[in-house]
Amino acid sequence: MRALIQRVRHASVEVEGKVVGSIGPGLLAFVAVQQGDNAERADAMVARLLAYRVFPDERGRMNLDVRQAGGGVLAVSQFTLAADTSRGLRPSFTSAAEPVLARLLFERIVLGLRAEHADVGCGVFGADMQVSLLNDGPVTFLLET
Repeated sequence: MRALIQRVRHASVEVEGKVVGSIGPGLLAFVAVQQGDNAERADAMVARLLAYRVFPDERGRMNLDVRQAGGGVLAVSQFTLAADTSRGLRPSFTSAAEPVLARLLFERIVLGLRAEHADVGCGVFGADMQVSLLNDGPVTFLLET
């Protein structure tokens, strides 16, 4: 499982011209479910997303997690993060999980985030989404479980 996280000033996701999820300052998490992923990995990703320290403390060092910083989390499914780009000029998606499993695990992540944190938004699994964001820093990390 992979999550590309970005510290943002704000972020939103639209489907068919309607905003379906948005946050102010916080984390935008693009999530890819891969073959072999399971509930334990999804739960571990929830824990990492909420505990990863990417927000500045009073000295400007990245020592605060999203809860300590009072930020939101916007989760967006993005199977293209599972791509193998090591060869050729076209990505291979053979490592991406089948859609049924991917949906279940992505929904588990969203439910886990919502159980542990008040400000959580999400995109629509499998939809054509338009994501808007203002990256803060820029600060971007790839998390894997």
